[in-house]
Amino acid sequence: MQEISWILLLEILYVLAVIATCLRIIYDTRSTSKTLAYLMLAVFLPILGIIIYFCIGTNYRKRKLYSKKIVQDEQMQLTIREQIYTESKKIWDTVPEEILKYQKLAKLLLNDGTSYLSGGNEVDILFNGEQKFPEVIRSLQQAKNHIHIEYYIFDDDEIGNTIKNILIDKAKAGVEVRLIYDDFGSRSIRRRVIPELIEAGVQAYPFYRVLFIALANRINYRNHRKIIVIDGCVGFTGGINVSDRYINHKNRPKQVYWRDMHVKITGSGAYYLQYLFICDWNFCADENLEPRPDFFCEQKETAGNAIVQIAASGPDSDNPTILFSLIQAIGMAEQEILITTPYFIPGESLLDAMVVAALSGVKVVLLVPGLSDSAMVSAAARSYFGELMRSGIEIYQYQKGFIHAKTMVSDQQLSVIGTANMDNRSFELNFEVNSVIYDHHTAVEMTRIFYKDLEDATRIDPEAWEQRAAYKQLPEKLARLLSPLL
Repeated sequence: MQEISWILLLEILYVLAVIATCLRIIYDTRSTSKTLAYLMLAVFLPILGIIIYFCIGTNYRKRKLYSKKIVQDEQMQLTIREQIYTESKKIWDTVPEEILKYQKLAKLLLNDGTSYLSGGNEVDILFNGEQKFPEVIRSLQQAKNHIHIEYYIFDDDEIGNTIKNILIDKAKAGVEVRLIYDDFGSRSIRRRVIPELIEAGVQAYPFYRVLFIALANRINYRNHRKIIVIDGCVGFTGGINVSDRYINHKNRPKQVYWRDMHVKITGSGAYYLQYLFICDWNFCADENLEPRPDFFCEQKETAGNAIVQIAASGPDSDNPTILFSLIQAIGMAEQEILITTPYFIPGESLLDAMVVAALSGVKVVLLVPGLSDSAMVSAAARSYFGELMRSGIEIYQYQKGFIHAKTMVSDQQLSVIGTANMDNRSFELNFEVNSVIYDHHTAVEMTRIFYKDLEDATRIDPEAWEQRAAYKQLPEKLARLLSPLL
């Protein structure tokens, strides 16, 4: 009898634990699909489901991010908000007629993220690491006042040490050098590279420190941004981290070809990248960095003709700004939308936006990897292909290597180049940044690159896709059930 009593007590405690977990899921999770997915795990996967939720789903750390970071963000926003709105309005009063149609997108980013609309920028598209790193190295070597650098992955390898040595030389020459590295993505530089940088005078801090790599909860809410700001006038962002894997060396024949995209912005378009860096710095560093005048250089002459705006979001945002900006841009397209993404788990709102555009007569082309580094994510992505193709969307799978670029081009007028994948992790869980470029010349070049990439891709045949055997579709449908958690 005593043994039966203990079993009954354990059963009651387990039921109470399940109920408490389900209530926590309902109160803490904003997305309906994610809520249902977590509830299914908690109820139908005894004990393990609860453990999985508290490892990767619970938001108690997210609330800490709000309390530690959002106050500083609001203080900075109050000091510059009025000037941002005034200057942004001046830009729209002078834009070409073909750019005016994107005014709603610009207002969205302005109202939701206080993102400065800047004119007179020079934009350089950097194709793969082979173009990015020489340009980054040249720009770093020309720095005179400060270097602010923020990366998800900064590896202890050849290119990582090349940039490390430049930062050390610049710090010794009196240039202010600040480095933010994600403590999970850049874990290879913890023991050797970071101490060398600090000893030379570089200020370096991890973003959201991970004490034990095995604790999966801290793998969420990572800083996935790639930002460099030099002297307040030059900014870099995009999909390419600091690592040898992003450079396609001819003397590494076994290395998978890595196809990626980055952008260099010269002009006031770098201001918001600087603002993001300062916000992130004040979250993770011991120093409260004020937005000094020399952090935002005054351009006496315009560097170019491109209008640039930055879309940024993360766990500290009230809204998924990047997701909203993509939906708005897709909805405003009239002729053509070209999308490249390595991870495609769009969610209902983005999926609907793409389908509506295609059914409205807009040509929509999606380029995804043929070779993926995640079988689960790839299976979940494939579960959406049938619905997309039935609406007329063309889907291509890249075959030359792994395509890691995160880009979108619309009507040869609007380009998006950034760090955000088209999945829930980028829209909700990680800190991300996209550059939004209103410029015909840039969009034409991005369109050319996209169609060049299609030469190394194969188009999925809609009829053959629909006729696949049921056993091939089952893993995809199962993966889709977990897509809100991926």
